[in-house]
Amino acid sequence: MIAEFKRFIRMEITRPVRRTRTLIRWRRTSFMGVPIIFGNSMPKSGSKMLLQILKGMSDVGPFVEAGGGPIRTITIKGRYRPSKEVIADLKRFRPGDIGWGYLRVTPENLKFLCRPDWVSYTIIRDPRDMLISHIYYATDMYKGHGMHEYYQSISLDERLKTAIQGIHKDGLDLPDVRTRYDHIWDFLNQPEIMVIRFENLILNREKTLNAMLDHLEAHDYHLPVERSQAIRALMTAIDPGKSSTFRKGNVGDWRDHFSDEHKRLFKEVADDLLVRLGYENSNDW
Repeated sequence: MIAEFKRFIRMEITRPVRRTRTLIRWRRTSFMGVPIIFGNSMPKSGSKMLLQILKGMSDVGPFVEAGGGPIRTITIKGRYRPSKEVIADLKRFRPGDIGWGYLRVTPENLKFLCRPDWVSYTIIRDPRDMLISHIYYATDMYKGHGMHEYYQSISLDERLKTAIQGIHKDGLDLPDVRTRYDHIWDFLNQPEIMVIRFENLILNREKTLNAMLDHLEAHDYHLPVERSQAIRALMTAIDPGKSSTFRKGNVGDWRDHFSDEHKRLFKEVADDLLVRLGYENSNDW
């Protein structure tokens, strides 16, 4: 209830003030013709970096963070929210708003994210690195995580095996790595949604940011600033040190943790997941 109240305050009370300030800053009288910007992610796949970039859009054009936190299909405490709750949240966005979330694919969600007045992004990460990030986050960084106590009671080797295989017992409900990605395939096959690889934000940042701006302008919106100025603004917005959930953000960190047994188990459970996502050419890795 407290979280919902804070969301209401941010979106319904303070947002009008922030939107008015944005119009004044950009010398506009309305947000007509300005799209909604929305970023979606799987947990531990670079969502906070994506959010920093989206917030940086406020220095690129008349965009303003909607506030209220991420829109979730599953709450932090593990409750699956009915579609009508999620859609009610999405309906609150107005032209010029910046929003983000952890949404699973549903026809209703896709309908919103693929609308012509929405500029949608979704970020993915190598599932092996995602698992490592998940383990350290749940074990060391967030005591309220549903897996925290269990992970604390077992070795790193067993944590990784559990994260790969999933677990459904004693009040624990963690899907296996393959199942986690079953919920995002349709997001990855929509031309209206730009897929961002976390790895590209680390290794090819400027090129990726340019592609994100291309995607924005493809929605019949033209930047009111020079492209070079926009890139500088987005580069400046990225600051991992300001994220309370940031640990390393390395590419290929899984290699320091996966044993041959972990590799075998991952291949057994995930099957061709890495090939389908474009992270490997075959299962011979």
